[in-house]
Amino acid sequence: MNSNLALNPYCNKNTILFSNGEYCKATEKVIDLYGQTLHYGYGVFEGIRAYKTENGTKIFKVKEHYERLKRSCELINISFQYNVDELCEITYEVLRKNNFQDAYIRPLVYCSPNMSLTKPTQVSIMICAWEWGAYLGDTLLNITISSFCRPHPRSTKVEAKVCGHYINSILAATEAKEKGFDEAVLLDSDGFLAEGPGSNLFFEKDGKLFTPKTGNILPGITRATVFELCKELNIELFEGSYTPNDLQNADGAFLCGTAAEIIGINSLEKKNFNLNWENTLGKKLQTAYKNLVMEKQFAIQN
Repeated sequence: MNSNLALNPYCNKNTILFSNGEYCKATEKVIDLYGQTLHYGYGVFEGIRAYKTENGTKIFKVKEHYERLKRSCELINISFQYNVDELCEITYEVLRKNNFQDAYIRPLVYCSPNMSLTKPTQVSIMICAWEWGAYLGDTLLNITISSFCRPHPRSTKVEAKVCGHYINSILAATEAKEKGFDEAVLLDSDGFLAEGPGSNLFFEKDGKLFTPKTGNILPGITRATVFELCKELNIELFEGSYTPNDLQNADGAFLCGTAAEIIGINSLEKKNFNLNWENTLGKKLQTAYKNLVMEKQFAIQN
């Protein structure tokens, strides 16, 4: 146990998590090695952020995240037996027990032992948290188009946040870093822009904002928040099918997600975008988003 703990940057001997109705030390929790989630990736999860705001510790859109967790379970035939409002309260309690204010929260729904390819007979839930900075850092990114495409929408439920889907993300992100880039952008199976390994993509052209349409992407909660901010800021936003060439000729671009927040992109395939980041719509939205999650007054300004 001690050797495993030394290798785990997400918990220590005092870390408390929630598991199946009780709070326990992370180092004392064990799972069954015959579970479907471990063997087949048959499980769902969420990524949620808590912020130390002017009004105390607040979890951003916590209910929306648990509603999506529930929907993900329904899409892949995992029974969701948990009350969303209770899970929200439990999550705040996990933060209090660990004395966390700024934190990343990971709920995981995982399945019982079952080596057959059938829906689970029993389901468990775990909620843990750790202190974590912005997933992709806070400097502008240099990205590449991945050789891996997103799963075809008829091959799985791409709109569900399923554990096994992230093998695709790991392959794409690893490939990008091995080629000397910070992050990847994946295409869909038809060659159109889709999303990053763990984030949604937006790009700017001639004062308008564009993003890949749903159907081949995981429609993120941060993505939905960008839509809300665009409406408040009177930014024209379009969803559609766009090519890598559209992104290559953009004035600016950014990725967004709960873990990544809103992070600007400096270049695609080592070619810089037309505008300086400070002069882009992305920078304006980045500032508005930060003010929103921090619950600062006048979070949205025209």
